[in-house]
Amino acid sequence: MCSLIRQVELEIVNRYKEGKMRCPVHLSIGQEIVASVLSIFIKKDDFAVSTHRSHAHYLAKQGSLRKMIAEIYGKRTGCSMGKGGSMHLIDKNVNFMGSTSIVGNSIPIGTGLGFSLKLKKKKNISIIYLGDAATEQGSFYESINFSILKKIPAVYICENNFFSVYSDLKVRQHSKRNIINSLNSLGIKTFKITDYHPVKLVNKMQYIVNYARVNSKPVFIEFLTYRFYEHCGPNIDDNLNYRKKEEIKKWKDKDGYENLKKFLIKKNQKLFIEKVEYLNRKKILNAFKFAEKSKFPNKSDLIDGIYK
Repeated sequence: MCSLIRQVELEIVNRYKEGKMRCPVHLSIGQEIVASVLSIFIKKDDFAVSTHRSHAHYLAKQGSLRKMIAEIYGKRTGCSMGKGGSMHLIDKNVNFMGSTSIVGNSIPIGTGLGFSLKLKKKKNISIIYLGDAATEQGSFYESINFSILKKIPAVYICENNFFSVYSDLKVRQHSKRNIINSLNSLGIKTFKITDYHPVKLVNKMQYIVNYARVNSKPVFIEFLTYRFYEHCGPNIDDNLNYRKKEEIKKWKDKDGYENLKKFLIKKNQKLFIEKVEYLNRKKILNAFKFAEKSKFPNKSDLIDGIYK
C-alpha cells in the first residue's frame, strides 16, 4: 500500500504540468506510511474520514483509484462526479465517507459516524484523520470530549508535520503546549509515535486498533511526520527556506517508505518489491488512461448529489 500511494502521487507530480488536473493537490509524499500500516488492521465496514491531504487515507481504505484520478481530472466518472477535486474524495463502497478542505470539519462527522456504530452495537471503528492545525480548532476538543463521554470506538489520527502552510508550530501554539498531555487530562488513551521501524510500527498499530475495537473506546495517536513537497501543489519548495536544511535531511533519512524498502531488501525481498511496483505501475497507468478518456460533467449534473 505504501508503494502504491507513493507511486500514485509521483505520477500526479509528473503529469500536473500538463494542465489537465484543474484543482489544487495536497500530496502526502513523506507521510504515507501512517495510513499504509493502519490499512492492515482496518476492515471494509470501518468508517474513515479525512482532511484536504487525503490521497493516502482514501487509497489505504481501498478507495477506487480510477475514480480518484478521474475526480482530480474533473471528470464525470470521478468519485464526486468531477465537482469536488482532490480535496473532496469519497467512496461509500468501502466506507470512506469523505474528505474536506475545511480544517477540522471532518472531525465531528467522523465522531458521529463512530457514535452510530456504538448505537447499533457494531464491532467496527471510525478512523478520523487530522493534521496538527486541526488540534487548534474548537470542534476537535468538543468531539474528543463527546467521544470520551459516550465511549465511542473512534481512532483519532493526528499527522503532525509541524507546519500549517509556511507557519510552524512556534508561531501557532505556545511553546509549552503538549497535545498529548492536554488530551490525557480529558481521559482519552493517547499514543505518540516517532519510530517508523516497520515491525515496531505494525505491532504498535495492531495494539491501538484492537484496543479501540475490543473496548469500544476512543484513542488518539500523534504521529510525528513530514511532508516532502509544498503544502499545496506538485513542487518541492525547499528554496523558500521556511524549513531548515538539517530538518529536511533528518526527516528524509527517516522516510517510512524508503526505510520499509531497505528493511525488505535485507530480508531478501527485492524481487517482491519489484513485482509490487510493476503491478502498481500498470494499475496507475490504467487509472490515468481511464481519467483521460472519461467525459466532463454535463450542465444537467450541476445539482446532482446536492441537498435540495
